[in-house]
Amino acid sequence: MSNFEYVNQHYNIRACFGRIVEVDGKRGVIAEDRGNYIGVNFDDNKAGVISNCHPTWNVDYFGIGRVRPLTRSQKRYKLYMEYGDMFECFLDFLNSELLAEIECRTTRGGDV
Repeated sequence: MSNFEYVNQHYNIRACFGRIVEVDGKRGVIAEDRGNYIGVNFDDNKAGVISNCHPTWNVDYFGIGRVRPLTRSQKRYKLYMEYGDMFECFLDFLNSELLAEIECRTTRGGDV
């Protein structure tokens, strides 16, 4: 299934990446497809903090907005969560050649 296909078909809504929503009075932007849920980054949360929200429970859908990018430290920690089991601790990860290589690829525009 493609992104948001399940929620769009089963709940007859217009969910997509970057759509502005208001969930129970809190405004945010859809930042991830979470299967049966929509992943929302609320305006009063930090970038990258995604909350699972049911696509029909007190949700109003609006136009397309911008998903805030992760900070450099948030990107590093996300990479650590993905590759961290290869290292003794977070400091070892930060000093690793793997991190340097991944950061180099992302600054050149390549995929991780």
